[in-house]
Amino acid sequence: MLLRLAALFVLVPLIELALLLYLASWTDWSFTLGLVIITGIVGAWLARREGLRCWQGVQRELAEGRLPTDALLDGPMILVAGALLLTPGILTDLVGFGLLVRPLRERVKRSMAQRLKAQVTVVSMSGQPNPFTHNDDVIDVDSQPEEELP
Repeated sequence: MLLRLAALFVLVPLIELALLLYLASWTDWSFTLGLVIITGIVGAWLARREGLRCWQGVQRELAEGRLPTDALLDGPMILVAGALLLTPGILTDLVGFGLLVRPLRERVKRSMAQRLKAQVTVVSMSGQPNPFTHNDDVIDVDSQPEEELP
């Protein structure tokens, strides 16, 4: 876990910086700066639009009496996409724009669901005690005799 956090907070910004410097040397620094600003503005606008669409989907499904599971999964992904698009960089912009595209977001949701199912299966098959069953270390309040109050 610590290695993943180090990669996230150290390696990704270094790669982004290297890509931006390479792009600036290949084109011009003003083009690179303009690209960062434009992707931030367009990304914020798209994230806001998709976020409102997601919110309307939640409201519509609740009004129809259904649990809005898809919309509740889309919301955090859209929020992450907006944060990535506001972060200067090429890779973060690609991932952010990818999360805003509905078909790609559906694939990410399916992949996340498969990983979650695999983890749940491993946990239930591991032989570890189920936290929802009776455990001798747990004191059952109902089984204690009632104390008389003075």
